[in-house]
Amino acid sequence: MKFSSKIEKCSQSPIRKFYPYQVEANKRGVKIYHLNIGQPDIATPPAYFDAVRNFRLPVLAYAPSPGIPEMIGAVRKYYAGIGIEYGANEVFITTGGSEALSIALNCILDDGDEIIVPEPFYPNYNTFVSATGATIRPIHTTAEEGYHYASREKIEPLINERTRALLFTNPGNPTGTVLSPEELRLMADLAKEHGLFLIGDEVYREFVYGGEKLASIGEFDDIRENAIIIDSVSKRFSACGARIGTLITRNRELQQHALKICQARLSVATLDQVASAALYDAGTEYFNDVRDEYRCRRDTIYRKLTEIPGVVCKEPKGAFYVMAKLPVDDTDAFQKWLLTDFSDNNETVMYAPGAGFYATPDMGRDEVRLAYVLNCRDLERAMDLLALAIKQYNALKK
Repeated sequence: MKFSSKIEKCSQSPIRKFYPYQVEANKRGVKIYHLNIGQPDIATPPAYFDAVRNFRLPVLAYAPSPGIPEMIGAVRKYYAGIGIEYGANEVFITTGGSEALSIALNCILDDGDEIIVPEPFYPNYNTFVSATGATIRPIHTTAEEGYHYASREKIEPLINERTRALLFTNPGNPTGTVLSPEELRLMADLAKEHGLFLIGDEVYREFVYGGEKLASIGEFDDIRENAIIIDSVSKRFSACGARIGTLITRNRELQQHALKICQARLSVATLDQVASAALYDAGTEYFNDVRDEYRCRRDTIYRKLTEIPGVVCKEPKGAFYVMAKLPVDDTDAFQKWLLTDFSDNNETVMYAPGAGFYATPDMGRDEVRLAYVLNCRDLERAMDLLALAIKQYNALKK
């Protein structure tokens, strides 16, 4: 039987594809330090669980397709707090930021279209774009230059008659890059000048470590028709399992098209919306404490990485990831070996191999993404394991 050519272009997630090896390692009693997935260990604010316990409606009914008013209101209030006003019709509640992005891409991309994305990028972008029949046109970056991409000289030559949008994560996943106000303005200018959509994946907005003001492409009033914001409660409130995201646009035609998909999937889970709305009552003290904890973790993992001979990386400025080039020839093969053949005191480590974060073939084969979502003591141990494993692995290769 024949399968879709679009789905056949999609790859397995580099973040999750080693799960079977993880299961076998667990069966052998091996402890794994998980740096492969962005699952925070920070406690979810108790307001979420309180809202679930206090839910008293006699029927768990369908929610409105764009989202329940309480959740939409919570998102609008949050953005008003950073100086951006949105109308109720400009906010769509989705099943995670992933669905928000999928809806947006399905509304704006056709077969043969192109979307410009800095690489390395979040691997699911490949799947979402391929499913529309479009392709990613990557902005090439390197570890040595800190994965810098916000440059007219890099981006403008990639724009052609098939280009429909620019997509970027800020702060960056997997690189931890944070755009300056001038760089954010440049991205807005390029979209405006060339009549492109500008998709800002801003789910890590709170996680910046240099005292920067929280930033969004929504602050630029002159790209009202161009800007699409993807947001989520997953990382901001350590509520990945809630699966509540947000699609925000002032473009009325895009709103109408997005509503078609929202109506076709009926609604987002009612109870998770009610509980997620309560998360937005968290104050600045919560975010300050979480940010301080991640800054400590960032400092720990970066210090330990720079102590490993042959590793190339730059200090991440935001999110909770670091992309690093390792002194091994193939980080896919190395990760498999870490789970099947290596352990120290019955412990090993997992990361996400870098190749899956690229659209350009053969790029990232010696790179990894590390998620610093463990406490500092565990990060220290994980990096010691990585250093020991690199030394043993390369000795076997000689």
